[in-house]
Amino acid sequence: MKLPNKYDLQTRYEMYLPVMNAIAKDIESRIEKLLQFFPSRPMVKSRVKTFESFYKKHIRILQSKEDIPITDLIGIRVVCPFIDDISLVISRMKTIFNIIEIDKKTSSKNSFKEFGYESTHLLIQIPEDCITTWGDCGCTTGEVQIRTALQDAWAEVEHELVYKTEFAPLDEVMKRKLAAVSASLSLADTIFQDVRNYQWDLSGQNGRRWKAFFKQVDESTGMVPQDSAIVPVDSVDSDDDIVCQLSTSNSIDALLLNALYAHNKKQFNQAIEFYTNILDKRPVDAIASVIYKHRGTAFVANSQYENAINDFTEALRLDPVSYKSAYCRGIAYSITGNHFKAIEDFTLSLDINPYQSFCYYRRGLSFFHIGDFTQALADCNSALLLEPEEQVVLVFKKMLLDKLNL
Repeated sequence: MKLPNKYDLQTRYEMYLPVMNAIAKDIESRIEKLLQFFPSRPMVKSRVKTFESFYKKHIRILQSKEDIPITDLIGIRVVCPFIDDISLVISRMKTIFNIIEIDKKTSSKNSFKEFGYESTHLLIQIPEDCITTWGDCGCTTGEVQIRTALQDAWAEVEHELVYKTEFAPLDEVMKRKLAAVSASLSLADTIFQDVRNYQWDLSGQNGRRWKAFFKQVDESTGMVPQDSAIVPVDSVDSDDDIVCQLSTSNSIDALLLNALYAHNKKQFNQAIEFYTNILDKRPVDAIASVIYKHRGTAFVANSQYENAINDFTEALRLDPVSYKSAYCRGIAYSITGNHFKAIEDFTLSLDINPYQSFCYYRRGLSFFHIGDFTQALADCNSALLLEPEEQVVLVFKKMLLDKLNL
């Protein structure tokens, strides 16, 4: 049996090392660019196997008497916040790399030493243009490991506890402890994904509700052209409209999601009932303020404007910096023709948050209705400073200029 010459192997390995490092960074950069627009951007990091790691693996292969190539000299790790991100990353990876193999490592396939280690490994072909640019690196493949943040944390700890020591846990008590930690992390990953899915569902329902609300407002007031899409940017997907109280009451979450579903189906009485049920549970002020605001929009949709104004007022009492509540109350006043009150509320909303183009626009509309075209034009110009391409505001400005003969 011919023994390997470690010195010769190391000399050859180090000859390729600078090129392997350059290609690893190149691939890392390509993956980062590929994933830059993910909702929750994964972390990407690269590494080249050290010679000592390579040599140990080389010896293990010789001992096994199997002719297995070492395919992970160049390694990339993609760490995702959520489980569902993994399949999305794989899908995107297929668009720019030739994937030779996908290996989903799970606890059911592994030895007891791995205690539930989970990771998805892609064997990719090193792109030809990488080799053209940087030169021959002594290998043709690289490995991309895709994990959640918790899977990655577990893999790092497991490596220290099991593979860097001569004595892996031997007795059943220690094995059970490690298995319990692994199971807890796996459960946490699942819960995080469930919460994220819930928030996306809630946010999507909430966005549709706001769009329907403002469409109805525009149709009710007849203030703007019917083909205009009036959806205040700050009102569609702001975080304060996503209420998540899973740690204290799942029932509130379920009621809120049901309320939004009913609201979007224009089942306003049912939506109001769900919102009222939430308020009956006496949630903390911050959450109650949001629910009053939601119920207020349902009252507007149901043409119950006095109830809507009362709810927006209560929302402001509970949260004095809720600029949306002031904004919505201003809309309710404008629908009922009380434009002076509407101007007061739009002004209050802008005092709290001056970066609302549509609030300036709607205050300008109220000024227009009381005959103050000069102030309406000033508000119109403020709106266009924030959103220069907003067509409905441009149309309004043209109408004002015609009124003022400018």
